[in-house]
Amino acid sequence: MATAKKAPAAKKAAPAKKAAAPAKKAAAPAKKAAAPAKKAAPAKKAAAPAKKVAAKKAAPAKKRTPNAAFMKAMTPSAALAAIVGASPLPRTEVTKKVWEYIKKNKLQDAVNKRIIKADAKLKEIFKKAEANMFEMTKMINEHLK
Repeated sequence: MATAKKAPAAKKAAPAKKAAAPAKKAAAPAKKAAAPAKKAAPAKKAAAPAKKVAAKKAAPAKKRTPNAAFMKAMTPSAALAAIVGASPLPRTEVTKKVWEYIKKNKLQDAVNKRIIKADAKLKEIFKKAEANMFEMTKMINEHLK
């Protein structure tokens, strides 16, 4: 039992010395030294899983290549060409240009930014007065060949 009591005392003494050195100005360093000793034990438990997570993140060092299907140039329909132009564009660029058009003409709902209010050009694509931003890509893809 004598060795078991000495080991915890040694652990508490080390953090107390570290905490006491920077707190020379404080009048009661004993209270502050006790608090870091309690926090030191959980920190060691949390540090072990963090190292495992860091090792997994460091493993994929390759750069991610874009999907070829998204980068393939597609020809827009006449209705979509009125917004993005008639030249063939990748799907990503078509979506960007539609968003530029929406923001330029202030077609987003003021309260719920996910809702897009269609003007005359967008009604030809959406086939309704309002559309959700998640539906928008599906409707745009129907106008690409």
